[in-house]
Amino acid sequence: MENKIYDLIIVGAGPAGLGASIYASRYKLDHLVIGSEIGGQVVEAWEIENYAGFEKISGKDLMGKFVKQSEKLGGKIIKDSVNNIVKTETGFKVVGEKTGEYTAQSIILALGMKPRKMNVPGEDRFLGKGVSYCATCDAMFFRGKDVVVIGGGDSAATAAIHLTEFANKVTLIYKDEKVSFEPAWIEQMKANPKIEMICCSNITEIKGDTKVSGIVYEMNGPASTRGEDRSSTRGGEKKELAVQGVFIEVGTFPGAVLAKNLGVKTDDQDYIIVDGTQATSIENVYSAGDIDTSSNKFRQIITAVAEGAVAAGSIYKKLKLKPKG
Repeated sequence: MENKIYDLIIVGAGPAGLGASIYASRYKLDHLVIGSEIGGQVVEAWEIENYAGFEKISGKDLMGKFVKQSEKLGGKIIKDSVNNIVKTETGFKVVGEKTGEYTAQSIILALGMKPRKMNVPGEDRFLGKGVSYCATCDAMFFRGKDVVVIGGGDSAATAAIHLTEFANKVTLIYKDEKVSFEPAWIEQMKANPKIEMICCSNITEIKGDTKVSGIVYEMNGPASTRGEDRSSTRGGEKKELAVQGVFIEVGTFPGAVLAKNLGVKTDDQDYIIVDGTQATSIENVYSAGDIDTSSNKFRQIITAVAEGAVAAGSIYKKLKLKPKG
């Protein structure tokens, strides 16, 4: 355990945490960044086209630039999982799983999001045996195979497009009421001969013996595939699709366990409630990024970085510009 008391400890090393670090260094705040995943979930992004300054860049490369800039400015980044945060008389004690305890006057929670599960039979059983939540991480293991991507958002679309570089065929299955694909991704998927799109009402099972061999889904009427006549499809009919890989992209939820243990107030969806300064309900605890209610919950890299900057600036004003007396 260090005896040193930092001005700030940033918990989380994704865009919000590293953005906060860059601004903390500019404000001369003595700080640490502690995160189990350096770069956060963004490093899993195969291609990013909506971050200002880069027409196209991989998540890994973009976050590599964040890390380099943070460290060059003096930020210290520690790869570790934080098990607990405890409020003390002088500030906060942050407990790392492997590296021990650290103390600070203030905290920024940049905890990000966790993959959401479908909770269907076979999902947990075949995790790592055909079931994956990260196409960028695992695509190469499915070269020449048939795979399915489950989800109706942009993460599912980009996963499907990326997987076509490795897989023989990619089937994207989505629920009609859950669709939120950007038009640009729809165009790319429709133009790709390896991708088939199917609309369903429910995924009921992931099947296999020692590894994935298929999925079972339930139709809700005419399926959206490639424009062929679908008038004979019956709602409620169960179908089985033979695949060797299942990539689940059904959303994420806030990783707010640490915040709740600390007593930070959250809304009914477990997002940390913050004000315009990124301050939480606990004094000297701030939040930034996908985990909180700021930026209208618009979960983007650019807003996460901005929230990290605002949080660091707020801490600087409070710690360094407070009246002397």
